[in-house]
Amino acid sequence: MQVNAATLPVGVDTPQGMTKADLVNLIHERVGSPKKEAGEVVEAFFAIIREGLREAGKVKISGFGTFIVSDKHARGGRNPQTGAPITICPRRVVSFKPSQILKDRVNKGSKG
Repeated sequence: MQVNAATLPVGVDTPQGMTKADLVNLIHERVGSPKKEAGEVVEAFFAIIREGLREAGKVKISGFGTFIVSDKHARGGRNPQTGAPITICPRRVVSFKPSQILKDRVNKGSKG
């Protein structure tokens, strides 16, 4: 059964936006693949991005954007409940920079 991709709602059932389950359902409906297979594709896609970030620290998806891993140094802070000084441990954080194409499509509301 073919479904018109433009008429399917995206993330309307969840107050926080789209979930992984929503993504699996949309792939299942738009591509026509079984839900189990759509779930495996979503999991594989996220695994590839995780591995790329772990190994290279950067994953660029042309026309979508770039995920970048940054190192945060240890720094001083305060416990908000007690006001006591604490040390915030060094860590790695992931950020996302959308491509200009994605920005344009979001701002102009175009499909695709």
